[in-house]
Amino acid sequence: MQIFEPASCLDPFIKAFVVVESNGTLVNRLLPDTSVVAAIRLQGLVHYQEENGNARLPVLSISGLRKSFKIAEYGKNSANILVQFKEGGAAAFFDLPIHELFELNVGLDQFFKASELMLLEEQLGAAKSIQSKVNVVQQFFMARVRNRKSDLLIAHSVEKIKAARGLLSVKELSDNLYVSLDVFEKRFRKVVGTTPKQFADIVRMKALIGQGTINGQVLESALDAGFFDQSHFIRNFKKFTGQTPKEFFNGQSIHSE
Repeated sequence: MQIFEPASCLDPFIKAFVVVESNGTLVNRLLPDTSVVAAIRLQGLVHYQEENGNARLPVLSISGLRKSFKIAEYGKNSANILVQFKEGGAAAFFDLPIHELFELNVGLDQFFKASELMLLEEQLGAAKSIQSKVNVVQQFFMARVRNRKSDLLIAHSVEKIKAARGLLSVKELSDNLYVSLDVFEKRFRKVVGTTPKQFADIVRMKALIGQGTINGQVLESALDAGFFDQSHFIRNFKKFTGQTPKEFFNGQSIHSE
């Protein structure tokens, strides 16, 4: 895996360009994240295993936020560039409310002209090195920034949720921002791609997993993380990772998009 930082003009919108290459078959468990991700398949095949079945990843696609894990199987000699958008960053490139991508993976042909995508694929094919291929993808997005103005209220709320590790009241947050709950939730969904509550749930679980282990007192850890009881925690944990806490922390190879 190689990680490339975005050019300065894309830095407000994109976290990183991540290159995933595999000589043999590679299987990754992908956990829910707070970022919308675009995938550019350079070669080989990629299949996703989800709760509702298997699907082949299109050559050029974008994935919205989601509540549950999925398994990605990278075929032999595969290579992909993943564009990880910052929270709210995808809204600068795609002319639709980002929440419409929730739990979906759709082709980029839904948003860009066929001629534009054909040229992108031709340029990627002509580029020799991984760095030059990443540069091609960067140039593609540089030319397609629709709105350079961030929603500062939503950006501030995202940082508040992350700083609180997902443990905060959405109603209190909207009150502190001097905006009605209904207006706040609509703006948040449109820009970030999910409701503030669902976003906070993802942040909360990621923070818990980021501890690296669940101590012997599972109930205590669950309550500290805001869950009602142990069964509530385990049910949500399994939805998020596809495994029980014990299975997850027994050295499984886990990755986030």
